[in-house]
Amino acid sequence: MNEYMAFVQNHSLLVMGFIGVLGLIIWTEFNRFTRKYQQADVNQAVKLMNNDESLVLDVREDNEVREGKIQGAKHIPFGQLDKRIAEIEKNKDKPILVYCRSGQRSAHACATLTKHGFAQVTNLSGGFMAWQSANLPVVKK
Repeated sequence: MNEYMAFVQNHSLLVMGFIGVLGLIIWTEFNRFTRKYQQADVNQAVKLMNNDESLVLDVREDNEVREGKIQGAKHIPFGQLDKRIAEIEKNKDKPILVYCRSGQRSAHACATLTKHGFAQVTNLSGGFMAWQSANLPVVKK
């Protein structure tokens, strides 16, 4: 036991770094287990989109949408989602696939949607970049 205490005293910066990394891992895993939305890769997303009642929501900024978008997607920039939530209220009980450029903003958008009572929310892992990498169809605006 004395060896451990000596190690901690002599390598306090290393021990603090370890505790910090461990804390981040625990926080990330806790968030993953408690989120109320699903994650889907592009194949799962296509299956979800084949459901006629599903809504595809693009939360990228206007300048990003110029690159193209998934056909049939409704565009509401993430920064405006809270203000424009009424536009998609009728889809509360329908499957919703949310995407952005890489999947980070859309994850936050999914959390926002679940807070507003949307039941079947799914985030596209990897976002529009993953969609393009899979050579899936894109429409220009």
